[in-house]
Parts: sequence; structure tokens; C-alpha cells
Amino acid sequence: MTPSTAKLRAALALAAVLVAKFLVVGLLAAGLLSTGLLTAAVATDPAGIDARQASVERRSGVWLSSGGEVVRLLKDDLKGSRHQRFIIRLKGGQTLLISHNIDLAPRVPLATGDEVEVRGRYEWNAKGGLLHWTHHDPEGKRPGGWIRLEGNVYR
Repeated sequence: MTPSTAKLRAALALAAVLVAKFLVVGLLAAGLLSTGLLTAAVATDPAGIDARQASVERRSGVWLSSGGEVVRLLKDDLKGSRHQRFIIRLKGGQTLLISHNIDLAPRVPLATGDEVEVRGRYEWNAKGGLLHWTHHDPEGKRPGGWIRLEGNVYR
């Protein structure tokens, strides 16, 4: 074997190892995304926008994560897909209506005073905004959202 052939084989072996590592990392990330253990926050909201900023800027269609205290439980919205609805108060005092599709995700066993973390798609309104898409995407095209209560993730 000539020195140039040996170098070529070594370069190909290194390339194969790198490709295998990228595949493993990609498959691992995909598996974690599907379990809800890892969310695609960077991919879906690269600006890192929060609910306060989205409200001030009157933004809609923005994916974000937030959290706060459940201050009010509302009746389910039964028109079309059924949605569990509740209001949380964020640390800065802003309120946020959460509309969680219970035809696609399990109902969250909430009580007033519970602390929750949420991820979904924000829509601006004058009352502080609405967060929906707090469930998995049944078509698998989007990362979807979730609600976390006491360490349990509902998606």
C-alpha cells in the first residue's frame, strides 16, 4: 500500500466515524424530542422571546416557554376540538390564558395555586395573550408543546 492510499483510507475512516457520530446524536435528539425530555426551543424560537416581550411587541404565532401560578380554572371550550382552559400569572404580573387541546393530549390535573411550566404557540390579545399548541403534533411536522406540573409532562 502506498503512503497516499494509506492517507486516503485513514481520511475515509475518520469521515465514516464523524458521520456515524452525527447520526447517533441526531437519532438521540429525535428520540428525546418525541418523549418530551428535550424540546426544540432553539429551533422554534431562536430569538428566545418570552411572553412579556411577545405581549409588548403584540406578536402572534411565536413559540415560547413560560411558567407561573395557576390563578383561575375556566370551563372547557367544547366548540370544535375540546380545550382545557386556565389562566396563569407570570412572575412580572402578566396573565396568560392557556388553551390545552384535550382531544390530543391528556387533561392536566390542575388546582388554583399550582406552579406550571408551559410551552406552546403564543397569540397576542389585550388581556395578556393566549398560549395554545401545548400538545404534541399529531402529524409530526412541529415539535409541539407541553405543560409540566410537578415533574409530569402532558403533551
